[in-house]
Amino acid sequence: MTTPFWYVGLIPLLPGLGALVNGVFGRRFSKRVIHTIACGTTLASCLLAWVLLVQFVQYPPEARHFTVTYYDWLDIGPVRLPTGESARLQVPVELLIDPLSVVMVLVVTFVGFLIHVYSTGYMWEDPDYARYFSYLNLFMFAMLTLALSSSFLLLFVGWEGVGLCSYLLIGFWADRTSAANAGKKAFLVNRIGDLGFLLGMMLVFLEFGSLRFDDVFPRVVSGAYGLNDPILVAIGLLLLAGVTGKSAQIPLYVWLPDAMEGPTPVSALIHAATMVTAGVYLIVRCNALYQMAPDALGVVAVIGAVTALFAATIGTAQTDIKRVLAYSTVSQLGYMVLAAGVGAFTAAIFHLVTHAFFKALLFLGAGSVIHALHHEQDMRRMGGLRRYLPTTFKTMTMGVLAIAGMPLFSGFFSKDEILLQTFVSPYGHSLLWALGTVTAGLTAFYMFRLWFLTFFGPERMDEHTRRHIHESPPNMTIPLRVLAVLSVVGGVIGLPTAFFHLPVVGTLLHPLEAFQIHRFLEPSIARVPAALHGTVSHEAGLGLELLLMLASVGAGLVGFLVAYFLYYRRPELPDRVAAASEPLYTLVRNKYYVDEIYDALVVRPLLGLANLLTWLDVHVVDGLVNGAAWLTRTLADLSGRVDFYGVDGVVNGVAEGVRQVGGALRRAHTGLAQQYVFGAVVLALFLLLFYMLVF
Repeated sequence: MTTPFWYVGLIPLLPGLGALVNGVFGRRFSKRVIHTIACGTTLASCLLAWVLLVQFVQYPPEARHFTVTYYDWLDIGPVRLPTGESARLQVPVELLIDPLSVVMVLVVTFVGFLIHVYSTGYMWEDPDYARYFSYLNLFMFAMLTLALSSSFLLLFVGWEGVGLCSYLLIGFWADRTSAANAGKKAFLVNRIGDLGFLLGMMLVFLEFGSLRFDDVFPRVVSGAYGLNDPILVAIGLLLLAGVTGKSAQIPLYVWLPDAMEGPTPVSALIHAATMVTAGVYLIVRCNALYQMAPDALGVVAVIGAVTALFAATIGTAQTDIKRVLAYSTVSQLGYMVLAAGVGAFTAAIFHLVTHAFFKALLFLGAGSVIHALHHEQDMRRMGGLRRYLPTTFKTMTMGVLAIAGMPLFSGFFSKDEILLQTFVSPYGHSLLWALGTVTAGLTAFYMFRLWFLTFFGPERMDEHTRRHIHESPPNMTIPLRVLAVLSVVGGVIGLPTAFFHLPVVGTLLHPLEAFQIHRFLEPSIARVPAALHGTVSHEAGLGLELLLMLASVGAGLVGFLVAYFLYYRRPELPDRVAAASEPLYTLVRNKYYVDEIYDALVVRPLLGLANLLTWLDVHVVDGLVNGAAWLTRTLADLSGRVDFYGVDGVVNGVAEGVRQVGGALRRAHTGLAQQYVFGAVVLALFLLLFYMLVF
């Protein structure tokens, strides 16, 4: 190993060991031992991630790119490429340490650790405590492997690993039909997207002869390829297919809302810090390729913007508290994909970080509400809970303000950065900015709707539930407090450029300029020569930046005011509005019937084909086989009673001869290499002698 970061492999390995120990021996341990192993290994990974950061930043920005190779994994070939060249498929187990991977590791380990701690309270009564924490640790191992991988193939291993863990955790309560179906749905829908990823990865190898990032991306920007080279566009679109699966974008987003069927901490882990961020990470990791394929980048931007708006509209009509948050995740992921699609790669990662804080907070807060109400999730049976759950109420309020983009909260800074870059980037468009701004208003509306329905108004739960409402224990509320603080102050790592130009304020904020995430991530973003893509500066004038900021804040305030009027001042109005616009409300309430459309166009035809093949197998194939078997038995019976011309003797003689020959050959094959070499030498000498005598 040529770098001082030899220990980085322990970051994913430790949770993997925790998963192994609890998975194999967990049933013999007490619950305290189980969660000590699970939380302890995750905490150790988190501490190592911070050690990595401290050591990493001591290097100058231009030198912040290291690889740690542990051993050679695959070495296959040579393989003849379409270009006529030959190449070997060589993939080592090698981890990449650069600003992007460091940020991902910090977010995954820190938020993952808090979710582990929260789980010790939420899952305490579950009989499968060991299995749960084993799966949770395995999820961490897979995601950290993905984030640190130095090649497409190793990344794909982590990619499939998080897919497997999502299936195991979403369907954790397998005795519930809805949970089992949701787990299968997540697994199967992601297989569709993963096929695109796999084809894209194969195309990368056929074109570049390698799957290592450090081999592929320098060649992409070397000048050998022009803008929108067909092979680069094809690779970008195939990888995007994988992104639409993992990061729940149109058309493969349908699995994520159903993922709420798993335990609530699982929802927080999937939605905030692990699986769904993998697609955004992949696009940013491949930023060099996408910069050289702006046509593919444009498709990325459109999918992100449309998904953000589409999911936000669905969130306005849901009544299940976790389902509202699930659609908000789809929408916020759309923001991240939009940012990547307009070339604002650092803005996408900035929103990924802040979203991890406030979305984990919101899901864990929802879990605290559900825990207090004995697993009630329908907001129509809540109300007035701020008096019973003061800590949950205060912390969730911070999360709601952050995701709604209220000024000075973390979501305000990252969302505004995305909208700004969408407007000024050469890859962006004013229409995409408009879609993003409308989405901001809808986000504020449905999140404050959730807030008012849950914590304000009359108490709509039954009397028995009301008498037993209680605040969650400290091992659940402490993670809420930590995440609430981060949801408030997390935006300081990405302050708008305009803030540093303001009088007095800019002077006060100047020390923070060196710690901005955009500057930290800059070495991970490829510098494509301007002659190739014609990129102009993404900097906006101070006036334009403040104007766009005012527009997004205004949209958020409108969303808040509408929610305040409908669900606090005039709570009888929503039912009247729904009745007056019944067709539209029903359409949105039923999620535009997308699941039903997929069921009619994809699921049922496949089931019909499967049933047809089953019928053919039973009635045709089995019939032919049974008929052949009957004919064989009949002939055998006939040959036993009528032995014409000694048929049995001939058959038995042939069988005995084959047996004797086989026995001789068996004795000749001893498995000893020395005897084989001796036999080969004897044969060679015999052939040489024969040649000399005959010729």
